[in-house]
Amino acid sequence: MDMFGEAETLQVKKAILKAIEKKEIAGGNLLIVKGGKEIFYHEDGLASIEEKRPVKRDTIFRLYSMSKPVTAAAAMILVERGELDLYESVGKYLEGFRNQMVDDNGTLVKAESEVTVKDLLNMTSGLLYGGENLAGIATSKVFAEIDKKLFTENALSTIEIANKLGKCPLAYHPGSFFSYGTSADVLGAVIEVVSGMPFGEFLEKEIFVPLGMKDTGFYVPEEKRNRLVCTYGADEAGGLTLYTDNNLGIIQPMDRKPAFESGGAGLVSTIDDYAKFAAMLMSGGSYEGTRILRKRTVEYLTTKTLNEIQYEGLVPWTTLEGHSYGNLMRIMTDTTKAGTIGSPGEYGWDGWLGCYFCNCPADDLTILFMIQKKDAGTMEITRKLRNIIISSCSE
Repeated sequence: MDMFGEAETLQVKKAILKAIEKKEIAGGNLLIVKGGKEIFYHEDGLASIEEKRPVKRDTIFRLYSMSKPVTAAAAMILVERGELDLYESVGKYLEGFRNQMVDDNGTLVKAESEVTVKDLLNMTSGLLYGGENLAGIATSKVFAEIDKKLFTENALSTIEIANKLGKCPLAYHPGSFFSYGTSADVLGAVIEVVSGMPFGEFLEKEIFVPLGMKDTGFYVPEEKRNRLVCTYGADEAGGLTLYTDNNLGIIQPMDRKPAFESGGAGLVSTIDDYAKFAAMLMSGGSYEGTRILRKRTVEYLTTKTLNEIQYEGLVPWTTLEGHSYGNLMRIMTDTTKAGTIGSPGEYGWDGWLGCYFCNCPADDLTILFMIQKKDAGTMEITRKLRNIIISSCSE
């Protein structure tokens, strides 16, 4: 375990400090696990610039799209129990997904097939996050309605939102292409219907409590709110400005139980909580003697599932060169084409505010980097850290 030595430690600390000094990020924390053991942890910068509150190990971050792998794992729990079939029509559970229409160059035509659960897991459903075509415009209107009702007694629920998304035109015939969109939110609603309990309750019962993820959920209780990180965006002067808007139906202060438990973007967590989820996947479905999924299920969950035609939709995503996709995660398929030093078969995802997770089974390595920056995704600093870590920990 001498791969991550003094030189690499200094390189990582220097890279994070430089990103803070250049005001690319306000602060963050990084955790590296190798062979099931923590080999490095580092925190730097501020969770709140205004309060001069530092990032700590127990700082709570909004995961945004890093919620998606958790939703995929929840779906696979139901699959391996025989309660959900990947080829089942989503319309079997959600009436909004019956008799769907497809946007065919501005003309609505009847969908050639129904959206399946597998389509939701693979982002081949035809659901979008927005855009200028009929599908995108209709989706944007749904999110506008969500925002309008967010703080009212008529706030839209997980299932209501999924049904409204189902009534939007699809961007293409289900299963024919890949596009990143609201599939995970709809999957959360399907899990709610199949399990017979609120989506958040299912996650709590089946994943969070068994794994000891005590700070993970769809909102932050009052007694923990002083640990919630602030979100920042880039200003025109090259600095950082506080971001306080709600986005994608997520209540920015996270100060109340939401009507909409977003499987695509709604969770908050800490670096240690998410590390337990990552460790469960890395060890074939169990963590410290508690089994969440079976080994063969995890193998399927963490393998690419896009076919060659569907994959064409991922090609324009430049920073995912060398990757495919499946079960709401990126999967490294060709390390020679990637824009970072990669590990064969690595998988994971990131979030809109920059939280990042990566499991590298070939190297028995997990990387978690938690930041909170608007429109971040996988940032330049994240790729720089990856390059230091994977190059040194794969020898």
